[in-house]
Amino acid sequence: MSARIKSVFVLGLGKVGFLVATLLHETGFRVTGADLREAVGLPFSTVRLDLKEPGELKERMREYDAVVSCLPYNFNTGIASAAHELGIHYFDLTEDVRTTKAILQMSPTAKAVLATQCGLAPGFIAIVGASLAENFDAIRNIRLRVGALPQNPTGLLGYAFNWSPEGVVNEYLNDCQVIEDGELKWVSPLEWLETIVIEGVQLEAFTTSGGLGTMCETYKGRVENLDYKTIRYPGHAKLMNFFFHELLMRKDRKLAGEILTCAKPPVSEDVVYIHASVEGWKGGSLSRDEFVRAYYPVEIAGRRRRAISWTTAASVCAVVEMVSSGSLPGKGFLKQEEIPLSEFLKTRNGGLYAGKPLGRNLKKGNRLGGGKD
Repeated sequence: MSARIKSVFVLGLGKVGFLVATLLHETGFRVTGADLREAVGLPFSTVRLDLKEPGELKERMREYDAVVSCLPYNFNTGIASAAHELGIHYFDLTEDVRTTKAILQMSPTAKAVLATQCGLAPGFIAIVGASLAENFDAIRNIRLRVGALPQNPTGLLGYAFNWSPEGVVNEYLNDCQVIEDGELKWVSPLEWLETIVIEGVQLEAFTTSGGLGTMCETYKGRVENLDYKTIRYPGHAKLMNFFFHELLMRKDRKLAGEILTCAKPPVSEDVVYIHASVEGWKGGSLSRDEFVRAYYPVEIAGRRRRAISWTTAASVCAVVEMVSSGSLPGKGFLKQEEIPLSEFLKTRNGGLYAGKPLGRNLKKGNRLGGGKD
């Protein structure tokens, strides 16, 4: 089967967007990156683009088979709408529930794929959760936890803003959809605190919004309990509750993000923790399956990449690969939990999660999925 996707337009060339464009370029797609600022000396072509001119964006998009948005979530509905009108494939990394619902409403008349939430969480974690769940006759619990953290934390928060501050503040303040005792519910973020231990490191996890993507709708009536939590070092949730609620910083999300990123700038040595578990019955016996990993920075295309950057970028690039090859449907809304984990890991980019090198670009000695240097 010939490739459905030959050319890709990547919007936003920040830390993740640049890596998405690089990985797709190295995978063999014709890639053009777009950003508000001029970019030079990159291995793929680039254009300067101002999204305040929506007509210009739509005209640019006509030249491509697919668009990948690596922009803040508030831009994505408009970009998806333009892709829908043009009949080209659309992919994004959003964690925003309203954005996903708006794009889902376009799907009945879609001539191409509309794939939201293609990053790490939501995204890869849903693929893992669904893969574990398919092995059970009846499911009691699906528990999904993800955290991107500094390997060597300092200060009481034990955190560094290696990810979008808008996205983190959104996750900490928006209500969270869960299934509890078979009922679809909305619960508050920064609650349901629990302790998790991964590789001997004690961590905490608490509710945050958006991480489940569309899983609640998919698993309603099929599971007793389903929830998503963010992983942090102990004490983080208490301090963030103080910051947002006692100091009333929830009333100014933009300022809250600016304060936090000023106080806790990005670090190079980060780690992504994943802890997914499913409990239920197999052949009449109660059982529990787990997927627990710690992912670390790796070198790709001659540069060391943060764990949160490559796990996010590799996930969306793997989904683009699968749509292009025909291993996923060619049109309509694509739910992450419908993507087979085994096929995902066979792709060039999804293979990074399994520790498979991208040619000679992933250097030996880098850590993937646990272990020590």
